[in-house]
Amino acid sequence: MKKILYTLLFLLPFNVLASSGVKLDSADIDLTDTISMERGAKYYVTYCLGCHSAKHIRYKRIALDLKLDEAEILKNVAPLGAGIYDQMHSAMNAHDAEKWFGTTPPDLSLIARSRGADWLYSYLRSFYTDPSKPLGVNNSVFPDVGMPNVFWQLQGSQSAVVQKVEGHDVITDLKLDQPGQMSPKEFDKMVNDLVNFLVYVGEPVQLERQQMGKYVLFFILMFIALAYLLKKEYWKDVH
Repeated sequence: MKKILYTLLFLLPFNVLASSGVKLDSADIDLTDTISMERGAKYYVTYCLGCHSAKHIRYKRIALDLKLDEAEILKNVAPLGAGIYDQMHSAMNAHDAEKWFGTTPPDLSLIARSRGADWLYSYLRSFYTDPSKPLGVNNSVFPDVGMPNVFWQLQGSQSAVVQKVEGHDVITDLKLDQPGQMSPKEFDKMVNDLVNFLVYVGEPVQLERQQMGKYVLFFILMFIALAYLLKKEYWKDVH
C-alpha cells in the first residue's frame, strides 16, 4: 500500500504540469488511416529524425503495419542508406547535441504516450517569435523550450498576443504574421499526420490490443455466468 501511495505522490507533480491551464487543441487520431501514418512517417524522417530517434521501432515493422512494400518504405520514408531492419536512429551524436542544444534531444518512441496526442498536436503548432531566446522562438504550450521551430518554413512566423490577466502577462492567442509554404489548414493536417504516426509508434499493437480486449471481456462475462450457475448447482441442497 505504501508503494502505491509513494508512486501516486511521485506522479502528482507531472500531472499538475500536464494540466497547467494551457488549452490544448484536439488531434484527430485514426490508427486505421495508414495513408495518414505513412505521410507522418515521411514528415518525421524529414523534420525530426535529424535530432530525435524513435529507436523502439524498425522500418520493417512500419512496412508490415502500414501494408507497404519494403522497397517502398526504403525509397519513400527511410533516410538514404537505411536498411529495412534498422531502427529509426538519429544521425546526430549525443556529444554534438549537448554542445549545440545544451542537452541530448530525447527519443520520441513513447512521447505520444507520455505527453498525449493533444499536447503534441498543440505544441508543434504553438511556436512563436521571441527575440529574447537564443533560438529566436518560444512556445506557448512549453515555455522556454530549447527546441527550434523546425516547421517555420511550412507554417510561417507567428507572434504572441499578450493580455493582462490578474496583473500578469498571459498569452491568449497566436497571430500569423508571415505565411509559410502551407496554408494554416494544410499545416494543421501535416502536424496531425505526424502526431498520428507518433501515436502509432508509441504502441504499434494498439488496434490488436483493442480487438483482443473485446474477446477477453466476452470470455470473462461468460466465465462469470458459468461460475454463478455452478455455484447455484453446488449450493441448491445446502440449507
